[in-house]
Amino acid sequence: MSIWTRLSEIVGRLQSAGGSVADRLVETVRSLVGGTPEGRQVAFTVSMIALAAKIAKADGVVTEDEVSVVRRLFDVPEDEKRNVARLFNLAKQDVAGYEAYAAKLKRLYEGDRDLMEDVLDGLFTIATADGLVHEEEDAFLEVVARIFGIPEDAYRRIHERHVRPDAADPWVVLGVPRGSPPEVVRRAWRRLVADNHPDRLMAHGVPPECIRLANDRMARINAAWAAVGREIGRELVG
Repeated sequence: MSIWTRLSEIVGRLQSAGGSVADRLVETVRSLVGGTPEGRQVAFTVSMIALAAKIAKADGVVTEDEVSVVRRLFDVPEDEKRNVARLFNLAKQDVAGYEAYAAKLKRLYEGDRDLMEDVLDGLFTIATADGLVHEEEDAFLEVVARIFGIPEDAYRRIHERHVRPDAADPWVVLGVPRGSPPEVVRRAWRRLVADNHPDRLMAHGVPPECIRLANDRMARINAAWAAVGREIGRELVG
């Protein structure tokens, strides 16, 4: 049974049950996390879609740009997009409850800060889809980063990259001081590639449908690697 088939069943239960949507979604995730690897994948997918919906609604309105970004973040089969939209629409009803979703994701992948940064990066992508990060969205993202255990310096790097994309510094992306020797840059790049490779995330139980987050992050790491090489006037060889 595919993730998306399970998602259809979950959405059906959420629509027919009583009580708040936030409580029902949190309980659903809780029931899945301790189960099979497939259950963990479904739990991650449900939590991520719910957070995506809530960051899109944090500024009070969901724009078509934000909805389009959400669709691009998830590799969803054409015949299952309706189920994803149903879950998105349920979760976006209000912003309340996003802390619980973030906490569930944190516990689901305890200790994997790189994955948490990938998720936060995806949420920033959604928040900036309409051209700017609103004050409410900024507050939302700060709280999520705190729940995820992402250090302040890492949060600032992600924030700057999205809010001021023209100011993104490849040295900052690689996490090394400007002017570091090529061997230091190479070690930092190799470490980031190893930590953020999509195959590593899949081995940890992240569903393939969500690997686009890691692919985007890898693209930025490799672009920074190439940019630093151009800046110091030599080709950096891995």
